[in-house]
Amino acid sequence: METQEVRSNGFKETEIGLIPTDWEVVKLGDIFDIQQGKAMSPKSRTGSPMYPFLRTLNVLWGRIDLSTLDHMHFTTEEIEKLRLQPNDLLVCEGGEVGRTAMWKGEIEVCGHQNHIHRLRKRREDVWPEFYMYWMQIAFLQLGLYTGEAIRTTIPNLSQGRLQSFILPKPFIYEQKKIAFVLAKIQYAIEQQDKIIETTRNLKKSLMQKLFTEGVGHTEFKDTEVGRIPKSWEVKPLVEIATLQRGKDLPKQKQIFGNYPIIGSSGVLGYHREYFCEGPGVITGRSGSIGKLTYVEGRYWAHNTGLYVKDFHGNHPKFVFYLLHILDFKKYATGVSVPTLNRNLIHAALLPVPPLPEQQKIAEILATVDSKVETEERRKSQLQQLFKTMLHKLMTGEIRVKDLDLGVYDVS
Repeated sequence: METQEVRSNGFKETEIGLIPTDWEVVKLGDIFDIQQGKAMSPKSRTGSPMYPFLRTLNVLWGRIDLSTLDHMHFTTEEIEKLRLQPNDLLVCEGGEVGRTAMWKGEIEVCGHQNHIHRLRKRREDVWPEFYMYWMQIAFLQLGLYTGEAIRTTIPNLSQGRLQSFILPKPFIYEQKKIAFVLAKIQYAIEQQDKIIETTRNLKKSLMQKLFTEGVGHTEFKDTEVGRIPKSWEVKPLVEIATLQRGKDLPKQKQIFGNYPIIGSSGVLGYHREYFCEGPGVITGRSGSIGKLTYVEGRYWAHNTGLYVKDFHGNHPKFVFYLLHILDFKKYATGVSVPTLNRNLIHAALLPVPPLPEQQKIAEILATVDSKVETEERRKSQLQQLFKTMLHKLMTGEIRVKDLDLGVYDVS
């Protein structure tokens, strides 16, 4: 394709912006064969054989999600034609138009529905993983294909439009190296997700153990709330932590300041005034019922939440964790807009250890929370690194063609 060179610093101006002078510009249809999948119908829900197939909900940015997998009938001819092969790219025709992932052969025989375009490389100098990442930056950062969706009642991306997409084409060895670097960062993000999930599961297990067995107990008793340490008491919530509805604060009256406004879903903003002294515990009253927020300092409790007005001498952080064992939705009233009923939940019975043990339990759980926060920050940093490197590598701002990554033997 024709390009107009306008720079002397190793870049040229093209239909997709500035790219290195040694990169080509091609149409997607020149390097990939495109195939749409099978349409779902009542008839396809019966018959034999039934095969798994991918829907748009299975195709995420840069990865396939197989946690929910559907099945339908494919004839022998259909499955032969529509069976996915390793390194096929899958592009969403509907839903979030353009969302792209790569099939790695996760299932031996798997088809795809008609709302997904399957891209299979036509040439050996094409590395599909590179173009998976290209689609991500093109749609999410560069906005190159904005307007390429056919907007009827439901936005969709036709095969003809997809074929006409303009793409960069570095030499194959650079495609591979760019994809390798981005995949390494993406893998690190996935590992962070696993660490965070494991730590959260640890917290759930610890809470279950600590609120039933406590710390270091050998004697127990049976109570209305189950088996608990002998030295513990059972009290209604109103005697542990009295809840009070917050105060309304319309947006037009909010004046930015140092004090968080805590509502049903957490921090809603910041205001120059407060009416609650910290530490505080707030739970969603309407909307996000049961969403719990802990705040150390002064704050404004919004009327979409209930805040603890009186801790009755209990450890505030312990109370925050203790409230997690309640099923708040059981205490909601109203049909169209369920609202947490303060009087009903005040009667809920809960186990209460002595104050020194409350402090120990709160410290244990706070340590786990701190670990989760640390890992989430690391994940956020990796996500920002991926976003930055995606842009710099895909535009040629950073070149890796001459780096020895020790991964590919490419002539």
